[in-house]
Amino acid sequence: MAAPGERKLVATNRKARFEYEILETVEAGIALLGPEVKSLRAGNASLGDAYAVVRRGEIWLVGAHISPYPQASRENPDPRRERKLLLHRGEIDRLDGRVAERGFTLVPLQLYFRDGRVKVEVALARGRRRYDKRQAIREREEERLVRRTVRERGRRA
Repeated sequence: MAAPGERKLVATNRKARFEYEILETVEAGIALLGPEVKSLRAGNASLGDAYAVVRRGEIWLVGAHISPYPQASRENPDPRRERKLLLHRGEIDRLDGRVAERGFTLVPLQLYFRDGRVKVEVALARGRRRYDKRQAIREREEERLVRRTVRERGRRA
């Protein structure tokens, strides 16, 4: 049995941390149908092209793909349908205000189960420019080199 508050990761948006500068993150619930939950338990989801938008005081997850659950036959919804994210009114208003500022967007980072409920980690992010991306690649390569040299020195000792 899983410990309370433990996460069972279903999908991550690996591209998001490279494409965007993450300013803050928020955990949101998500309104799903039964076959979608079963499909998520099987690990069939992708956040590759997903983003979130604020419409009429509600936040919607757009572009997330949850594969159809084969045993559900005709009750399967559209895999790319928009899904409502569940947040407190104050959080929605605060995020809506920040998104209204120039250059901010809402990007899902992870989709996971916590205490049996599906959650989405949504980030308030600003798009990176090309030179920022090059800098991120350079830092990652330098960190990898440092780890490799430390590991090699440990072997020689």
